[in-house]
Amino acid sequence: MTEPSKLPYRPCVGVMLLNDQGLAFVGHRADRPEASEGAAKTWQMPQGGMDAGETPEAAARRELREETGVSSARFIAQTTDWLHYDLPPELVGVAWRGRYCGQKQMWFAALFEGDESEINLDPPGHKAEFDAWQWVPVADLPGLVVPFKRALYTELVAEFTPILKRD
Repeated sequence: MTEPSKLPYRPCVGVMLLNDQGLAFVGHRADRPEASEGAAKTWQMPQGGMDAGETPEAAARRELREETGVSSARFIAQTTDWLHYDLPPELVGVAWRGRYCGQKQMWFAALFEGDESEINLDPPGHKAEFDAWQWVPVADLPGLVVPFKRALYTELVAEFTPILKRD
């Protein structure tokens, strides 16, 4: 058994992509039993790890392109600090080859400025993370994600809601 307190958090980014109606993009996680965070037929926003030497915003733009095909997005906000979540005990020592206890994530809000035909869940050179997508009210986001990420999504929604009301 791996002791979670002895493991670091994996640096990661996420993007709350918003359409012109203020709805957030979510992708339905493809059924991938080998996925680091375990198989979960749930919805989530685009997110992923940072490459060495990559800034959080550059990583967020890359992850958005890799997971959705979207490059027509204007970034309007970022979280004031890293948000964290812990893996459930059954995934500690398993996910990400046992190197992390969870993730620390820098999140960005971005306005989608393209046409929905730009959305491609299986862009070249990247294994599909999602098998479906939809636009949802921002307030609904925490209820769509795996339980161990709900507190982070709740915190994220609370931080971005005042910003979104201004834009």
